[in-house]
Amino acid sequence: MSRVFAMRWGSPDVEVDMACLFWLSDAAWAAIEPHLPHGQPGKPRVDDRRVISGILHMLKTGGRWRDVPSQYGPATTIYNRYNRWSRRGLWQRLFEKVAATGSVPSELSLDSTHVKAHRSAAGGKGGSGARRLGARGADARPRSMAWPMIAADRSPSR
Repeated sequence: MSRVFAMRWGSPDVEVDMACLFWLSDAAWAAIEPHLPHGQPGKPRVDDRRVISGILHMLKTGGRWRDVPSQYGPATTIYNRYNRWSRRGLWQRLFEKVAATGSVPSELSLDSTHVKAHRSAAGGKGGSGARRLGARGADARPRSMAWPMIAADRSPSR
């Protein structure tokens, strides 16, 4: 049975089941840890494994950074580490190095609910619509579904 912790999440008290939290496995941590920056000047970092687990949990759930469960550490630490490493390109390098060590799976799946599109991608094609495709010649007749319907409606055969 998993332990349940009470925490402060927004304004009401919320109980968080430890099984609902994301924690890096030993194998995943062994693959990631050698690629993390070491020997940086300044204050020593808090537990990297706990913070990275918190970052991945927040990216997976899509919540606000300030609502990170307290088991991962302070929300500012989680956000600042993610933001700082993003600006330095560490996440991209880490992904490339870890991806290069494993084999490519025979099947991949992408959940479309997490694919974000720019808000302007939701609309139709912009412009006047008077442009012709390069594949058709300048003298080619326009093709459309509406043209035969309009032509049939105007035909004198009624």
